This record gives sequence, structure tokens and C-alpha cells, in this order.
Amino acid sequence: MESYYILIVAVLFLLAISDLIIGVSNDAVNFLNSAIGSKAAPFKIILAIAAVGVLVGAVFSNGMMEVARKGIFNPEFFAFNEIMVIFLAVMITDILLLDFFNTIGLPTSTTVSIVFEILGAAVAVAIFKVSTAVDSLHKVSDYINVERSVMIIVGIFLSVVVAFSIGMIIQWFVRLAFSFNVKKTFKYWTGLWGGFAITAILFFLLIKGAKGSTLISPDMLGYIKEHTTQIMLISFVGWTIFFQLLILFTRVNVLKITVLVGTFALAMAFAGNDLVNFIGVPLAGFESFKAFMASGSTEPGNYLMTALREPVVTPVFFLIAAGLIMVLTLRFSKKAKSVTATTLDLSRQGEGSERFASSTLARFIVRRAVETSTMAGRIAPPAITRFVESRFDAEKARSKDDQGLAFDLVRASVNLVVASILIAIGTSLKLPLSTTYVTFMVAMGTSLADGAWGRESAVYRITGVLTVIGGWFFTAFTAFLASFLIASLIFFGKLPVILILLVLAIFILLRTHAFHKKRAENMEAFDKEGITASNQVLSICNEEVKIKIIEVSKIFYHSYTSFFKEKHKELKQLRKDAKHLNKEIRKIQENIPETLQKFKENELESGHYYVQVVAYMKEMSNSLVHIIQPAYTHLDNNHALDKEQNEAMKVFNDKSSEFFNFAISIMQDKSYHSIDELSNRRDEMINMVNEILLNRIKILKKTQKGVKVSVTYMEMLNESKNLFLNVLHLVKAEAQLQESLVNAPQDIDVGLLE
Repeated sequence: MESYYILIVAVLFLLAISDLIIGVSNDAVNFLNSAIGSKAAPFKIILAIAAVGVLVGAVFSNGMMEVARKGIFNPEFFAFNEIMVIFLAVMITDILLLDFFNTIGLPTSTTVSIVFEILGAAVAVAIFKVSTAVDSLHKVSDYINVERSVMIIVGIFLSVVVAFSIGMIIQWFVRLAFSFNVKKTFKYWTGLWGGFAITAILFFLLIKGAKGSTLISPDMLGYIKEHTTQIMLISFVGWTIFFQLLILFTRVNVLKITVLVGTFALAMAFAGNDLVNFIGVPLAGFESFKAFMASGSTEPGNYLMTALREPVVTPVFFLIAAGLIMVLTLRFSKKAKSVTATTLDLSRQGEGSERFASSTLARFIVRRAVETSTMAGRIAPPAITRFVESRFDAEKARSKDDQGLAFDLVRASVNLVVASILIAIGTSLKLPLSTTYVTFMVAMGTSLADGAWGRESAVYRITGVLTVIGGWFFTAFTAFLASFLIASLIFFGKLPVILILLVLAIFILLRTHAFHKKRAENMEAFDKEGITASNQVLSICNEEVKIKIIEVSKIFYHSYTSFFKEKHKELKQLRKDAKHLNKEIRKIQENIPETLQKFKENELESGHYYVQVVAYMKEMSNSLVHIIQPAYTHLDNNHALDKEQNEAMKVFNDKSSEFFNFAISIMQDKSYHSIDELSNRRDEMINMVNEILLNRIKILKKTQKGVKVSVTYMEMLNESKNLFLNVLHLVKAEAQLQESLVNAPQDIDVGLLE
């Protein structure tokens, strides 16, 4: 029996190591995004500063460990064997859930995951205890620390609103002071803002966080508490004067210092607040095992875990070891880099390709916001309105140095300072606030205040924010349900089920690792040195067009075939494929302005042909969608087909395939002299379509039957004519692009199709 529970404890610690690696990969974006987005320093320096912050914060996290032991459930109602089931179920669920989100590149909340996993496993075991007890005097709610759980959950979700609001308000006032012309206002406000930022970080991280550390003596804590006001005043005045002197007599960028210190602070706050998510449960399991062994009991089912109610000081060794694992993960994890895109895309100052489409709710919010803004502009005095607009005019103040930045150092410093303060407050109150929620919503609030969500991008950004928030609720539901199911399986299956689950977890982790590695290699495929810009466009654009024509050809052929054979499911999948292709080309189209900015004056003709290539690709994909949709709608409504023209339609489909194959061969061999032949084949296809349509009209007039299928045929065939036209135009435009680039200089930096 003892060896069985030793095995469980060992498994818990192994899972803790895995959870640290996976969890940090997910949460690294929370404290790295601002420094990376503003390019405050080289990536290696940012990483080193964050690593030190994580290591220091790990030592300050001891007070948070109580959440895993008694924050969600009442341990005195559970026996030792039941507690171990809960802890094991939580850890298995956590590594699988977080690894899934890391693999698909979406940041989720490790805090929400662990809270709802503990809640799900505890509820599962409590239900089984109540349902199997003969004379139980307790209800399921007695086993759960309902008041504390509700407070934690409300605190987590309330942080979404609070973080967004505070980030927006502070950013508005800071930007009003600095404006976007930071070079002009730098000497007036930077010293004051830097002094405030450093003092705020010092107060919340070193004073509020100090009481949770095992390294701060009670006497020192008492002194700090008694002299808090004096310490803060000295810090504010001292840092402000120091920064102002740096501005006057050196060329040191104080905002960069603020951002890097903020990165350290947020990394420290993250480790202090979130370390419990990774090692709190294994440590609680270890303490439970020690208490059981010390009791001398031989019946794990009869020994109630009242011992978990007692305060426990976590050995510094465990905290430092966990910190070191987190630091190594920051250095070597590739998944940590793949999760950063969402926050940067939604908060960047400039326009460009948007990751999310617009939604009805987002359009409604933007419409109401525009109306409110217009009304406020009418009420406010014109002088004040002009002054505020001048401070928030980003375009007028934009310089070449700002290119490639998601946002400037002013916003980056606000992101870091506000987020670290909020998280540190939560830590000091022993509330496991979600680091992801706080940092993400602060970034969204500062983006809104900074005017990053303009009329051109607002609906897409708001849709993205709503999508991410919806994903957080999905995380909570999934964590609860998965932990509930795994705890149920372990409760009844014991060791065999534990071994099966561990093997399954290892298998899934290996598969997701292989998937992520392959995807990362594909993303880096075009990132090669020594290739000139013109050659890149020649090879990549040609290859991209060829791939898209091949995809269109396959979807087109199978769509007609599936329609003739009335295969509803196949046609539904083809419709999805066509929409996905259309979405890919739309992203290329949205990147056109960014690409054209990199063309030199003597390559404007090439830029014109490039725009035409993308435009015809988009028209080609649009035609494909409009061909499939009426066919799918026809089958979806269970309408009948007319077999009379089946043979002619099959011949048309085969001839269409030959047309596409000829276009593809021109692209592959670059035999653009054959375009006239392609044009002749295009005319043949259009004549064939016209003949089928004429016969369809004769059939319809003669029989007065098959109205629905006739309308469907007409829609599909007329759009097919447009498709053939667009394919020919695309091949011509590609030929012109290739010719213009061959004759152009080869020493420019032209953007690629992305």
C-alpha cells in the first residue's frame, strides 16, 4: 500500500515538471509581449531579464500554495486516498489541456485551468462519497469551499473588466501627456512617469509581495510596514530626479529602462502568482503523504486530511528548483514563441492583415461607439477637442524608426506597470488572478485608449477580443468536465487506469510536439539567407499561383462530381475547403499595402502586376465559392436532379479538368508563349457552357419540370464561365509579373506572399 502512494507522489512531481514547462510556454507571452512588441532591447536581453524576474518571483510565492490545499475544497471531509485521486486527476488534466492550447498557439489561463480542474475533481469525488454512503450527513456542497471558490472565480473574471478599464484610463492620461510625438515631450514627462512606474513596482512587488516570502524576517516585515510612506516618497523623488538627470546629461532612453524593469516586475509577479498553478498540487500531495505516514494509520480510506488545514511553509529548495525549470523553459521552448501572435496582432498600432473576421456584435459595438464619440465631439469645446486630437495623432508623428513596432515604448511601459500592479495586488490578497486575463485585457485597454482600434480595424479587433474571452469560458468548462471524468476513472479503476492515462498522456504530448515542430519548420521554410528580393518574388509568387490553381482545379472537379452523385457530406466538406482557400487569399490581399511599401520607384510596374495577380486569385476563389454554394443548397434542401443532361455535364467536367491542367503546365514550365492556346481553350469551355445552358432552357420550356435544378445549373455554369476567365487573366498577370521582375534590379527588399 505504501509503495502505491509513493508511486503516485513520484508521478505528481514528474507531472509538475511537465506542467512547469508547458505552463511557462503558455504564460511567457504575458510578460514578454510588451518588450518584444516595442523592441525595447534585443530578444536575448529581454529573455535574461524575464528569467531573473521569474527566479526571484518563485521565492515570493509561498503564500499562494494554500490555494491548492484548501482554497477550493474542504480537505477535512476527504480521506487520504480520495485526496490523492483529486490531485492526480488535476495534474493529468492540466498538462493535456495546456499543451493543447500551446500547440494551436492560443494563450489560455493556467489559473482558471487549475481552479476549475480542482473544482471538477473534488466535485466528482464528493458525489461518489455522498451517493455511496449509507448514512451520510453531508451534502456535496459541504465538501467544497463554496465561499472561497466563488470569491476566487469572481475575482478572476472581475479582473477582466478591471484590467481593461484601468489600462484604458491610465493609458489615455499618459498618452495625453506624452502625445505620439515622444521625442518632443520626452524631457518633460519621462522622468516623472519613470519615477512613478518604478515606485509603483517597488511598492507592490517588494512590499506587498514580501510578506509571502520565506526569506523576509518578521522584524524586517514590521519595519517595512511601519515606514511604507517614507520608503515610497524617497523612492519616487529619488528615481524621478535620477531619471531626469539621465535625460538632461545622457542619451539613455529612460522609457526603455522602464519597460525592461516592468518586464522584470511582471515576470516576478507571474512567478509569485502562478507558480501555485504548476507545483501547488504536487506539493499538497506530498504534504498529504507525509501527514498520512506520520499518523501511523494503515487505512488510507479512513484517514481524513485535516492536516491540510494547517499552515505549511514550502521549502525554499522546491521554489528555487521550480524557478530554474521555468527559466530553462523560457530559454529553450519554441512553443513559448508561437503563442505571442494573438495579443500583438490585436494590440498593434498599425493596420494590416487581421486574424479575425468581423461579427455582428462587434459591428454593433463599433457603431454605438462612433455615435457616442460624435455626440461627445459636439458637446466638448472645439479648442479642447483639437488639443486632444493633436495629442492622439499617431500618423503625423510616425517616423521610419517606428516601422516594425507593434506599439511604442510609452504604451509598452503602461502595459507592464499596470499589469504587474494588478497581479501583485491579487497575490498579496491571496487571490490567484489570471495572469493571462490581466495582461491581455490591460493590453486591449491601452490599445483602445491609444487609438489603435481605428475605423479600419475596430470590428476585427473587437471580434478577436470577444473570441479570446469566449475561449476562456470554454477553458473553464473543459477543465471542469475533463478533470471530473478523469477523477471518476481513477476513483474506480485505481492503478490500471492510472497507468493507462499516463501512457495516453505521454502519447498525446509526443504527437502534439511532433505536430508543432513540423508546423514551425513549415513556417521557417522561406526564412532563408542569401536570396535576393526579386528572386524571392519570382519563385514564391509563381509557386503560390500554381498551388492555388491546383487547389481550385481539384475542388471544382470534385464539386461537380459530388453534385451529380448527390453526395451531400462530400460537397459540404468541399464548401469548407473553398471558403478556407478564399480566406487564405484574402490574407494575401490584405498584406498588399505592406508589400508595396517595400517596392522601389523603378519597380512600380512590377507592383502593379503583383496587385493584379492577387486580385485575380481572389476573383478565382470567389467564383469557386459561388459555384459550390448553389449545388450544396440544392442537395441540402433534398431537391431532385435531372438526369437528362448528366452525360453532357460529365463531359464538361472532364474538359474543365483538361483546361486547368494545361494552365498548371504553363505555370510549371513557365511556357508563357502558350497563353494564346489557353485563351482558345477558354473560349471552347465558354462555348460548351453556353450550349449546355441553351439545351437546359429548351428542356425547361418543353417539360415545365425541374425548375429548381435548372436554376442551380444556371448559377453554377455562369459562375464557371467567370472562373475560366479569371484563370486566364491570372496566368497572364503572372507572366507579366515574372517578365517585369526579371528585367528589374535584383537588390531590393520586396515583401513576400504570406
